[in-house]
This record gives sequence, C-alpha cells and structure tokens, in this order.
Amino acid sequence: MADKMYLCIDLKSFFASVECVERGLDPFTTNLAVADPARNSGTICLAITPAMKELGIKNRCRVFEIPSHIKYIKARPRISLYMKYSADIYGTYLNYISKEDIYIYSIDECFIDITSYLKIYHKTPKELAIMLMDAVFKKTGICATAGIGTNLFLAKVALDITAKHVPDHIGYLDEEEFKKQIWHHKPMTDIWSIGKGVATRLNHLGLYDLYDVSQCDPRRLYKEFGVNAEFLIDHSKGIEPCTIKEIKEYKSKSNSISNGQILFEDYKYEDAKVVLTEMVELLTLEMNEKDLSADGISLMVGYSKDCIPATGGSRKISRTNSYSTILKSVLELYEKSTDKHHPIRKLNVGLNNLLPETFIQYGLFDNPELNIKEKKVQNILMSIKNKYGKNAILRGISFEEKATGRERNKMVGGHNSE
Repeated sequence: MADKMYLCIDLKSFFASVECVERGLDPFTTNLAVADPARNSGTICLAITPAMKELGIKNRCRVFEIPSHIKYIKARPRISLYMKYSADIYGTYLNYISKEDIYIYSIDECFIDITSYLKIYHKTPKELAIMLMDAVFKKTGICATAGIGTNLFLAKVALDITAKHVPDHIGYLDEEEFKKQIWHHKPMTDIWSIGKGVATRLNHLGLYDLYDVSQCDPRRLYKEFGVNAEFLIDHSKGIEPCTIKEIKEYKSKSNSISNGQILFEDYKYEDAKVVLTEMVELLTLEMNEKDLSADGISLMVGYSKDCIPATGGSRKISRTNSYSTILKSVLELYEKSTDKHHPIRKLNVGLNNLLPETFIQYGLFDNPELNIKEKKVQNILMSIKNKYGKNAILRGISFEEKATGRERNKMVGGHNSE
C-alpha cells in the first residue's frame, strides 16, 4: 500500500443533475441544458445532462450548437441553489471525513486524503470511494465519479481520464499505472494543468505526450517555461509532492482583488466607462470593508470577437483606499490604453499589493480628513448593502442606460442566483 492515498470526487454534470433532481427527472435519460432562455442562442450552456452527452453534444457548448431536431429542457441557471446542494454534499463528506483532510477544488469537485480512513473503515480505496458516492446520492440524488491516486495529481488525472473508461466510473492511478495508461495519452490538453498554450509550446519542442516530456532534457524545458518547468517534469513522471495540508497552509506572497465582466453586448468606449466606474466602486467597497489599501492598479479591456488584441496595463499609485483617488487613476489608465474605435466586450480591473490601511502614508499636499470622511461613507454604504441587499443603495451612475450593476447584483458568478 502506498504511503498516501487520495480521492478526487466530481459531481457528474452537476448543475444539470440538480435541475433534474428538482424536477424529479433522471439526468441519464432526460435531455436538459442549463442556459439562460433570456439570452441569445450564442449563450453558453453551463451544463448538459449525460443523456445529451450520449447524443454527441459537447459540454459547455453554445445553445445554437445543439442540433435543432433534439428536444430538450432549457433550465435557467440557479447558482444559489447549486451552492446549497454543494454545501449539503460537503456536509455529507464531513459525516465520514475530517475537514482537515478535504480540499474543496470547485463547486462540484473536491480532493480527500483518505490515507488514515482506510483502516478506520476497513475498506479498500475503491470501497471507500463507493461509500462516499453512495452517501451523496442518498442525500441529494446526485451521482458522482471518482479518481483514486497515490498523490493529488494522479487522483485528478484518474478522475479526468481513466474513470471515463471503466463501468463503475472510478479510476485508479499509481506511478506505474500512470506510465502504462497516461504516458502516451493524446491530446495532452486532457491532462490537468496543461492548457492549449502549454501544449502548443511543448509541440514546438517536438513533445507530443507526457512520455516525450519525461524523456526531454530538463534544460530545454527550463529554458522554455522557467520555474514552471518543475511542475511539467514532475507531472510527466506522475510525481506530485504537494499535500492537502500544504495547500491549506499556503499563503500567497502577493495580495490583490479583481473584478471582471463579459458584457451582455458590444459597448462603445464611453458606455464601457460607466461599467468600469461601477466595478471600481465594488472593489473599493470590498477593500474598505477589510480595512485594506492598495498601491497598484491593473486593467484589461477585451474587444468584440477579439477583433484586436486586448489592451490595458498596470501602474503604481500612492497607497490608498480612497474610491475617488483609485477611480481617477483607473480612468486615466483606461483613457490612455483603450482603443476608442472598436466595440468593447470584456473588462477586468484589479487593485494590487494589498496591505492593512495602517500602511497608508499621506503626502505633504494630501488631506487626511477628506480620506477619513470618504472611508466613513464607504463603511456606511457597505453596512446598508450587507443588511438590505446590494441594490439597497446605489450611486447615480448605476441608473444610466448602459450600467450593469443593478442587474449583476441579482446574480452569482454572472448568472441568475435564484
């Protein structure tokens, strides 16, 4: 038996399965797609049922890509409902596993260190996985799949790849099985943490699967990927030393917050400025609520259908948590970096290098009293929003025609929260 044993559990077609459970339907026989009917046919389906996948429809497809002859239920996303189900499922795991041994990876996926529980429950890794999966199904009606591995990476790859090819949907990988089953697997983008960009760069080096990577001179990889080559080299051999305990104890050296939006339609330069102003207010409210300050800003502006490359940049500012000061700097950067002649579809703004507000140092010409007054206003705004809802009090700009704040305040993760 290996020194460590991990599970990676995924809730199968989670959003679509929840919608089926709520309707008393079977996701394995029901055609259902989670997509907002109020949006156009270009909107992305957040999930489709296994029944639709069996028809050859790809997950995360756009509505117009679903063949017209296929009849299906279009379910409006209800993110708050999915979060409740996810919390109930986490609570189910806690009936069997200590929270210290569970790492929540996403709303529908988690890692569990089951090493010490195999003796406690007198079960094999697969039997323990089945016990947890059955408990989740009994509690919520949601089916799960699982990967078992001797490290976190192998558990995830077992879930993503090998679990799909076995009847019980439970994959298993140790380092030897990894070499047999995954070394020559293609495409490499199926492998956790290898995106299209990384795969393309590996292909340019003449590397087309993880076996190729494992045999490559490490100096070539470090030259191409820098320090990130270490992860590629380890993963190509099925090695991952990081544990759940280390993940939970990790603290990032840099600290920032950001807000991003994909706009509902193409926006002109001046209209997008309205949305950007709302986004800056949200960030400064969040920062003030935590008694933090920033000394850097960043901005990204993406254009419709990627007609031109995204623009933006970052800059240092005097450390502050003042909404008016930060907004002025962001709008200056927006004015300087944005192409005013192309329609805008994406915005992302960030406040960087966050530290406690006690680190703010006022200059000779600064007026601390104005900043203190603004801080009080921000705190009042936040307290009202926390008590009565995000739309309880708004700045006038949020009532302009192209503003998105009021609508987005009703959403979770950019989708309907009901």
